Formats: sequence, structure tokens, C-alpha cells
Amino acid sequence: KPQDFVPYIYTVKELRALFEASMSYQKRCAFLEPFMVRTFLLLLYGAGLRISEAINLTLADVDLPQSLLTIRETKFYKTRLIPLGTQLTQSLSQYAILRQQEGYSQNLEAPFFIGRNGKAIVQHAFQEAFRKIRRKAGVQRTDNSRQQPRLHDLRHSFAVHRLTAWYKEGADVQ
Repeated sequence: KPQDFVPYIYTVKELRALFEASMSYQKRCAFLEPFMVRTFLLLLYGAGLRISEAINLTLADVDLPQSLLTIRETKFYKTRLIPLGTQLTQSLSQYAILRQQEGYSQNLEAPFFIGRNGKAIVQHAFQEAFRKIRRKAGVQRTDNSRQQPRLHDLRHSFAVHRLTAWYKEGADVQ
């Protein structure tokens, strides 16, 4: 019987290494812009989003003046609002400015995260980029798990780190 899967929880040091590596992982022309990949990773961790939720964001879903995301019809067909912290809002704002300067569509229905060809990015492209970034950052499992840390583990890390911070602050986590 295969052993039960255990999500990987990134340390703060590993997260910093991943974000740093994301800006320099590409040495040749590729489909994904490094500044976009870094922003994508920051968003997954900083807001605890699922990969598909971040990929499906449109410009209309990202309200930077209000520091708010609208996640539409996601798992179980629910729509929810996600408040953003100051640092994450700043990172998304910088990305939005760079995105505009690169000449990508400003239509409100356009994907927020967009490839060099001007089209939405598929999940596999982000996962492949993340594998390269993870290797470059030197982040790997040292236990006996079958799988190396995954992109989706950023969501698990967000949850664990947030709960831990609330416990340390004495907040009522219930």
C-alpha cells in the first residue's frame, strides 16, 4: 500500500529562496515572464489561493485600490472575496504596471496573468516553471515522501503559517 501523502510546508527561508529564484530561473526566451511568475507565487502563498483560482483571475477580479480579489465560481461553484495585505497589494500593483507597460490587453475580461503570447497560461506551464525554480532554490524534501514539494503546497504553507501566527498572537482560531 502506498504511504499517505503529506503536504510539504515551506519554511520562511525556503519561501524567500523560491521568490528570489523565480526572478532569474529563465536564461533563454520562454513563455512566462519572470516578474509574472514571481507575482503568481507571491499570490498563491500570500492569499492562499488554489492554482486554478489564480490562473482564472481577470483584470476585473483584481481590485487593487480596495486590496480585494474576487474568486469566481471556484470549488463547489462558490464565489468569494479575498482581502489582500499591503505587501501583496504592492506586488500585484507593480505587476499590473509592468503588465500594462508590456502592452498586454487592459480589457477587464482579460486574464490577469498572461503569457508572452498575450493568452492565458495553462496550469502545466506554471507547474513546470515551479519545478525549475524549486530546483534552482535548492528546496527539496528530505523525508521518504514520493513527491517533491509542489506548487499547491504554497496554499498549505499559507494556512499553517497563518494559524501559527494567530496562535502566537493569542487570537481565537475558532
